[in-house]
Amino acid sequence: MNRKQHHMEPLGAGDPIRLGPYRVLGVLGEGGMGKVYFGREDGGRTAAVKVLLPELAHDPHLVQRFLREARTAQAVTGDGVARVLNARIDAHDGRPWIATEFLSGPTLDDAVRRYGPFGADGVRALAASLAATLRDIHAAGLVHRDLKPANIVLTSGGPRVIDFGIARPEHGLTLTTTGQVPVTPGYGAPEQVLGQRVGPAADVFSLGAVLAYAATGQRTFDGTHVAAVQYEVVHGEPRLDSVPPELRQLIAPCLSKDPAHRPTPEQIAGAFAPPPGADRIWRTGELSEDIERRGAEADRQATVVGQGSGAGPSRRRLLRTALVAGGVVAASGGATGAWWLLREEPRKIPAAGLAQKAEPLPLTAGSHGTAPGELWGPLPVAAKAVDGVVTDPLPVLDVVVFAAAGGGLAARLTTDGKEKWRLPDVRPAAGLVGLPDNRFVTAGSGGALLGFEASTSRQEWSVADADTGRILAADESAVYLVTRGGKLRAVDTAGRKVRWTVPLAAAAGAAPGPRAAVGSGRLVVFGADGDVIAVDTASGATVWRLGGQARSALRPLVMKDRVYLGGRKLTAVDIRTGASVWKDEETEATEAPQQGVGGWGPAASWREQVFAMDGAELCQVYTGTGGARPMDRSPNGPAPHNPPHLEARTLWVVQGDGRGVSAHSSVSGRRYWTWSAESRGPWGMSGAGNRVFLVNDGKLTALPTIE
Repeated sequence: MNRKQHHMEPLGAGDPIRLGPYRVLGVLGEGGMGKVYFGREDGGRTAAVKVLLPELAHDPHLVQRFLREARTAQAVTGDGVARVLNARIDAHDGRPWIATEFLSGPTLDDAVRRYGPFGADGVRALAASLAATLRDIHAAGLVHRDLKPANIVLTSGGPRVIDFGIARPEHGLTLTTTGQVPVTPGYGAPEQVLGQRVGPAADVFSLGAVLAYAATGQRTFDGTHVAAVQYEVVHGEPRLDSVPPELRQLIAPCLSKDPAHRPTPEQIAGAFAPPPGADRIWRTGELSEDIERRGAEADRQATVVGQGSGAGPSRRRLLRTALVAGGVVAASGGATGAWWLLREEPRKIPAAGLAQKAEPLPLTAGSHGTAPGELWGPLPVAAKAVDGVVTDPLPVLDVVVFAAAGGGLAARLTTDGKEKWRLPDVRPAAGLVGLPDNRFVTAGSGGALLGFEASTSRQEWSVADADTGRILAADESAVYLVTRGGKLRAVDTAGRKVRWTVPLAAAAGAAPGPRAAVGSGRLVVFGADGDVIAVDTASGATVWRLGGQARSALRPLVMKDRVYLGGRKLTAVDIRTGASVWKDEETEATEAPQQGVGGWGPAASWREQVFAMDGAELCQVYTGTGGARPMDRSPNGPAPHNPPHLEARTLWVVQGDGRGVSAHSSVSGRRYWTWSAESRGPWGMSGAGNRVFLVNDGKLTALPTIE
């Protein structure tokens, strides 16, 4: 909402005295749809309370839209947004209102006009914080759609994003009516200006424009009237000449016309990583004093009784706050660097099956398929598939552990592929699973469960009566397996004894066997018959069951309190209860699944992002809503049972026809290149330390990620 007020104003004749639990003390702002009041609960907590204008309250569509703002905001809980405290329809006059926490501080627009542009360190601190907030918003399945300096409040704790009045789910279209401007001119993305489908990348464009303004005090797109500004956004180049060079190369990619070429908020947070102490901009100097004054004035106003008659306007400018939708999860740091490293111009690499794209990574293949200082292999040292299953290699510390040709396990140095140790008397086909503290577990030839230290191969413990058939998963206290007799069993790793054993459906134990994941006190087992069960890790009791999810076993993905399941549709359920998380059916597979073919493959996550294959199509999954964004197609063929793998911002996918592994941008999904060992068949894949390790047709290969 576009606010007309700039100071806290006294209440007028038509203003309410109370809204729900809030005593109304003054007017913070007014716009086309409503007013924002400064309110105080009887317990002393202050709030900004937004109310729909009386003349609009009779329109059910506007009321629904207004209250949707609160529902949207309540989907997120991140520190970078104002929290929704309450929302309801007033019992007295039927007008809806929404209360959010009151934020004490100027808007970014106000601060730059008062105190001038930010220095480079201040812009970095601002960028890292706002990028983390956008990541929160997008993780909730939302797009803010109106990020601009006037919607960013600078508080003592850092920037806070406000006003989510036009926020929508990521897959929504820009909704306008005749004569309306869909976004603030100069800050909305080209696709938003054109009324096209808008995704998270639109907020990244807005962030780029915001950062350019913070660095210069000038808009990067401008004109004599709205249409001229919007034309520049769609067709013109951003004006970045006044932006310091070290910031220009980071901001420019955010303003790309093509949404696919813009970085993700997580990448922005990493590239702009501020030096220690950069956040002192919120805590020292004129800006800090301004924030402190506003907080003191708000406290003073909150103690005044009878604010209405005779009270003049506050002499201090107070925050004009509106309402929010935000997100979850804090972005973490990463390597700094220029965004041109992410661009995806086609390039080619000769020989050894490497079909790449040109610059900025000058990889060239030698006679053994190696790139200088980066690749090693393929080495003919790995075991071939058993019952159609390849044991995934396991990188730990300085080695990658794998099922060796001729039997047993071997480990090679991740740096150059030289062998470090070998364990001939173990049975890795039964499973190779990592444990905490750089340990791993596998099976002995007689069914014993064996625990090893990875770097030296020193055996630390064994459980002789485990009767290990296939190891499924492990957590901090137990290893979960299927016995040779087809039962489900938990082995306590601290006590080195069987914790519990329960029956398992015959089909669930059939070759190639079930896939499983563990978390939040639940072991989720995806059986070969396509049914899914979750058992309590303490007792083995079945807690919930989901029948007919697929026609074969697919590895579940556990992320926080959810488990993601491939199959007929991509499903997200509460891992504790089995209740569905998503309310729609947008994740139905585009191809009808058959035995091991079509449907959704297993999902994979990186930080808070989820990716999966819908048939031969690579998709990013909207974890908040259940929708999916198609990114790229693999060659025709069955959806691989290998989940995608993310390593250092590169997304790796086993090709649908089994002929190779492709590297993709995690931003757009576009393919960097495809590596093939000139062989078909099942693949094993894992990664660590900016390398990806592949096993196929008895060969072990290490490939570099795209930085």
